[in-house]
Amino acid sequence: MSPTVGAIGVLDLQGGVQEHLDHLQRTGVAARPVKHAAELAGLAGLIIPGGESTCLARLLTIFGLRAAIEQAYGEGLKLWGTCAGAILLARENVGEAPFFGLIDITVNRNAFGSQLDSFQCEALAPAVAREPIPLTFIRAPKIVRIGSDVQALLQTDDYVAAAEDTRILVTVFHPELTPSLAFHRYFARKCGLSVAEADDAGLDPGWTPLSWTRFTPHA
Repeated sequence: MSPTVGAIGVLDLQGGVQEHLDHLQRTGVAARPVKHAAELAGLAGLIIPGGESTCLARLLTIFGLRAAIEQAYGEGLKLWGTCAGAILLARENVGEAPFFGLIDITVNRNAFGSQLDSFQCEALAPAVAREPIPLTFIRAPKIVRIGSDVQALLQTDDYVAAAEDTRILVTVFHPELTPSLAFHRYFARKCGLSVAEADDAGLDPGWTPLSWTRFTPHA
């Protein structure tokens, strides 16, 4: 199958893959899972989803995708890391070695505590949407420092929850687990793709927490 030029890929090794694919398709953007290096061809952007960062790091190495993603990034590929993906993209991780180290931020892994400390809230990210966006934090990290070339898109209390530089977007929460398409639209535009403008929080009334299961094969 030939690559779809201008599509956004979702790293398909572990984590919230189908949920991101569902959101991307709801924005009208061509999207596909990426499990092998050859599947990076023709992509405008790649989402590294939430999951478990140590597991993802090992799988990226096993599948030979680490070097391939670094090469594609050097050739212009845009990247978005959500939760564990943000940890992998960070230049510094508190108490552990970085993985890709491509965006000048410092991340504190599991900063909110255990899985039981996961939570939901709403917050305003003015560059992304004009109305507050629903946020889902699951065993989330905190961005505790951003470099001079990095812009905070959402800051609350003592940490940054979303940030970007010219090539990379990072969020410590999970936009794919909410009805809001705002961050997926934002990343698509960052990748140079055309999507419909949305002045509100970008809520899709047709979304449900089980919408992603339409990608699951049925017997």
